[in-house]
Amino acid sequence: MNLAHWLERQAGTAPERPALFLGRDCVADYGTFWSDACAIGGWLAAQGVTAGDRVAIFMKNCPEYLTVFYGIWAAGAAVVPINSKLHGREAAFILEDSGAHHVFATADLAPGLRTAGVAAQITIAPGADFEALRRHAPLKSVVRRQADDLAWLFYTSGTTGKPKGVIMTHRMLANMSLCYTIDVDTVTAADSTLYAAPMSHAAGIYNMLHVRAGARHVCPVSGGFEPAEIFDLAGHFGSMQLFAAPTMVQRMTQVARQSGARGKGLRTVIYAGGPMYNADIIEAVDHFGPVFAQIYGQGECPMGITALSRGDVADRDHENWAARLQSVGRAQSVVEVAIGDEEGHLVPPGTHGEIMVRGDTVMPGYWQNRDATAKTLVNGWLMTGDMGFMDADGYVTLRDRSRDMIITGGSNVYPREVEEVLLTDPDVQEVSVVGRAHAEWGEEVVAFIVGQADPDRLDRLCLENIARFKRPKEYIAIDALPKNNYGKVLKTELRRLLQD
Repeated sequence: MNLAHWLERQAGTAPERPALFLGRDCVADYGTFWSDACAIGGWLAAQGVTAGDRVAIFMKNCPEYLTVFYGIWAAGAAVVPINSKLHGREAAFILEDSGAHHVFATADLAPGLRTAGVAAQITIAPGADFEALRRHAPLKSVVRRQADDLAWLFYTSGTTGKPKGVIMTHRMLANMSLCYTIDVDTVTAADSTLYAAPMSHAAGIYNMLHVRAGARHVCPVSGGFEPAEIFDLAGHFGSMQLFAAPTMVQRMTQVARQSGARGKGLRTVIYAGGPMYNADIIEAVDHFGPVFAQIYGQGECPMGITALSRGDVADRDHENWAARLQSVGRAQSVVEVAIGDEEGHLVPPGTHGEIMVRGDTVMPGYWQNRDATAKTLVNGWLMTGDMGFMDADGYVTLRDRSRDMIITGGSNVYPREVEEVLLTDPDVQEVSVVGRAHAEWGEEVVAFIVGQADPDRLDRLCLENIARFKRPKEYIAIDALPKNNYGKVLKTELRRLLQD
């Protein structure tokens, strides 16, 4: 199975259907989308690219991104998407590690690759080079692949070390796409999807299910996340789905409240990639309505561990609605999710432990990294490294990454629990809680605060809501929390600040 067949079938069924957009302008229908992808595939084959080879994409969001994507698949190769926000040297590491001999790059990013001295052949897209490739003799047919062949080589963010390449197969991505239509939302040809977050990651990984349905693919002219632009495009196209990190949802709500925008045309906003605090999602639902759904996944199980439906996100009548809202939902259809102890033994409902998952959306392993694979895939389970618990109804609640848990005086403190309480203070804009070494207690709790909150008031707030040992021993004011390219807070940087 080759996922390029999904585009081939859509182009054969409705070639005139609008497919790729830059802002409001349609730049390709499905027939053109497919013929251009076949030309790219034909050019790659002429360069010696064969089944199983890796071809990288180091591009900012643009319609050509998807054309290149499917051209690589049509040629039987695997896609190596690289986040456009990375430095040229970081991208060079991924190119070398993956063994990619070709890379498509936007004109502004190519110089960084050249400065880093990459050996891979660089093709600029969009531009004159890319237009010449579109006129190349097309492939006569899609190169056939097996379901368990490499389709997408995804590199982790590397916040704890060098990025690792996650092997994503055609089977994994097909199951992930089909689970979306079962567990999250339906998709039809009348829908549109907006790429406001990097297409190399979560936003782009949903492209397949929208291709399969014949939906419209919209790239903002800005090339990124601009709330006012999102509202304009949603109002123009209607029935729009987009992926947004929690910090993006928070920003959308702020801008909408300031401008009076109501999010007309937004059908589904999928949020994932970091903690969404109850106060933020409640405010978002109150303003935009029941358009939000949550996904929990990792690169090792892309977008495919659990889902919290729009109904659960918007529900305020169920007796446990607040707890469910704080959760990441229930297991998706093709996986089994469980909670295990330090030895991987299953624990009863309500017991804290490590979240484990197995099923058809779980990776077979890391690229050329047996040691890391052996540590992560244990007895058939993917050990996520995330800590949490599952209630009797199957709702999974994350607490933190296992490495972020604080042990003070022999008691466990999950930073998110403390952060949830602190965020109820109106003067706390953002917060991140970490552990600081302590001679007597092992660690003590410290909170980094963005805002002008009064420490004494925060102390009282904590003592009214959580155990005394969980209360931060210090509140440190900070202008902005350090974050990586995907909007995740870098707690390693905060710990470094404490050490310094």
